[in-house]
Amino acid sequence: METIVWIDDKQIKATDFKNEQVQISEADNSAEKISFLFKVNSEEYHDVAVLLYKNDFQVRVPDLDLEFPATIHNYATDRTDLYKEGQVADYYLELIEKRK
Repeated sequence: METIVWIDDKQIKATDFKNEQVQISEADNSAEKISFLFKVNSEEYHDVAVLLYKNDFQVRVPDLDLEFPATIHNYATDRTDLYKEGQVADYYLELIEKRK
């Protein structure tokens, strides 16, 4: 099943979407954490890379009425050659709610 995730103004078509509450420390309340897979092709690679390097996002998941400021908790990709035309990579991304 596909879930739409917005990272700032970028729409992501996510699969294997998970949402959970995690405890950051004993002093903090729980924080939202989402994780998902998505595809990135060589044509959109630069824009996605620039977005992720910011590591300071506003995340929205309209289907769950979920919105929060976030940073990257974990990230992985199965390819490093997206600069070559015609390539497609699987990205895994975990975003965690940013606490003030």
